[in-house]
Amino acid sequence: MDKRIIKKGMDALAKVDEDIANAVEQVGLPAPRLRPAGFNTMFATIVSQQISTDAARAIRERVLALMDEVSPNSFLKLDPEALRNAGMSYRKIAYARGLADAIVGGQLDLHGMSKQTDNEVIAAITALRGFGLWSAEIYLMFSLRRRDVFPAGDLALRSSLGKLKGIDGKLTPKQARELVEHWSPWRSVGSLFLWHYYRGAPT
Repeated sequence: MDKRIIKKGMDALAKVDEDIANAVEQVGLPAPRLRPAGFNTMFATIVSQQISTDAARAIRERVLALMDEVSPNSFLKLDPEALRNAGMSYRKIAYARGLADAIVGGQLDLHGMSKQTDNEVIAAITALRGFGLWSAEIYLMFSLRRRDVFPAGDLALRSSLGKLKGIDGKLTPKQARELVEHWSPWRSVGSLFLWHYYRGAPT
């Protein structure tokens, strides 16, 4: 999502949701956020699970330094103990090898995803060990640049939506999805705004 798409989407959302219109005046537009499609981004998703952003970045940089090129074939050639020394757990090593195997073996067609529906992409990604619905939806949003995705499993997103709507208590994913149905076909931009609002909303 680039600046043009974000502006277009936010203008559309402000027309159908008064809370969005008011919030934009308080915190402004969110910044663009893009990730390249491919093995590198999906590998980063595995590494970043349940650890801090800084720790994940350090581990990923150490692993990438072990490879001649960033590719599933290069990753599969790495010694598991070298990956352990780089900071990856055995479970994450297994997940990453499963990802690389699926790409090399043709079970996961990353290039073909651009022509698949959102549901087809989600089904393909969640079939892999270590990838849930949230991971698939994030890939759809930021790597494939799909415009109508709402990762309701994201706690910060739901918390921000509750604050935006003045709702006390925690929203369930189902409740959150229902609250933003009228944001379609701009739910990806709306999600990006909610993360932005989460960090900058008035207390």
